[in-house]
Amino acid sequence: MPVVDTERFTHVRRMRDNRFPHEIASILPGEFFVSTEPMVVYTVLGSCISACIRDPIAGVGGMNHFMLPAPKEHQSGDAWGGESTRYGSFAMEQLINGILKRGGLRQRLEVKLFGAGKIYEGNIDVGARNTEWVLNYLKAEGFTIASSNLGDVYPRKVYYFTDSGRVLMKKIERIKNRTIYDRETQYQQHLRQEQEEQQSDVTLF
Repeated sequence: MPVVDTERFTHVRRMRDNRFPHEIASILPGEFFVSTEPMVVYTVLGSCISACIRDPIAGVGGMNHFMLPAPKEHQSGDAWGGESTRYGSFAMEQLINGILKRGGLRQRLEVKLFGAGKIYEGNIDVGARNTEWVLNYLKAEGFTIASSNLGDVYPRKVYYFTDSGRVLMKKIERIKNRTIYDRETQYQQHLRQEQEEQQSDVTLF
């Protein structure tokens, strides 16, 4: 009987909720989770994006949570198609390859997208740029999008059922504290610092 790859995802927090029939895996920015048994993957999104992907025949699916680093002020928007997008690329490749390694087939994958809210003040809409990138990425890779809920000005809570592809999404009307904003700001700063310190290639699938 297929089991969750517990050795690979031991860092992901697990929890139980009586409202849901399956165990919940809670992921943070920069993380992903794949399961071969029914699970619920949960995350909270501000300007970040989560791709929810599954193979309905093989019964394997998962979710990632990623933010693309913003281009430097002196760079043009084309920088989003260059090395600065490697984190988004890596997040998608991790999730897709994780599903394929567990018996999924590329041509059967069902893709759903969520997030990319405009939660930052100012003229730069990080969520809109994230949306533009991921749509271009999926088109270039030959994937169609089964459903999506992107943009607007709200953070989102997302629960993804890996077996059925069902999604429960709740818009957070008001941020009563700065948790989401601070978490994504710290994550973005980490990506920028890592990009400056490391120069590495991404293996495309």
